[in-house]
Amino acid sequence: MIVYFLRHASAGQPRSNATRDARRPLDKEGIEQCGYIGRSLAGMDTQVDVMLSSPLKRATQTASLVANEIGYEGKLIFSPELAGDAMFAAFRPLLDKYANQEAIMLVGHNPSLSQFASLLVSGGASDKAVYLRKGTVARVEWDTRKSASLQWCLTPKLVRSIYETAAKSSRPKTARK
Repeated sequence: MIVYFLRHASAGQPRSNATRDARRPLDKEGIEQCGYIGRSLAGMDTQVDVMLSSPLKRATQTASLVANEIGYEGKLIFSPELAGDAMFAAFRPLLDKYANQEAIMLVGHNPSLSQFASLLVSGGASDKAVYLRKGTVARVEWDTRKSASLQWCLTPKLVRSIYETAAKSSRPKTARK
């Protein structure tokens, strides 16, 4: 099974009021990050069977924008197990519930999302093996009976840099006679 861990994109400064912070939307940079990550995933022909998101607005926006870019047509499932204060004990049954799928995408917050990816990859030995910056997506291949391995991790900054380098190095197409 392939598990994509996607941390929500940039959403500005946290709010002191928890209720208002839960409704904090992506900022302009966050929307741009979703575009870069989504187009990169689409370019790699990423297909997901199920997309789960934290119910907080910045995560649901990230999930929706990336889902649109990769052509995901399924329903976005809201899961409190992906909130920033969630515990691995609640997260693990969520993974088990979707273990029969080929690929799932989990959209959430730190510190929990990085901890979940770390614990999965390290076999429970470390909760600091993987750190996901805002807008970062990591691909983990998980054998539900054995172990998991981190295949790759893409940050919006890396993807943007690749796009900019490719645009600068493109040569104009000319016909030879």
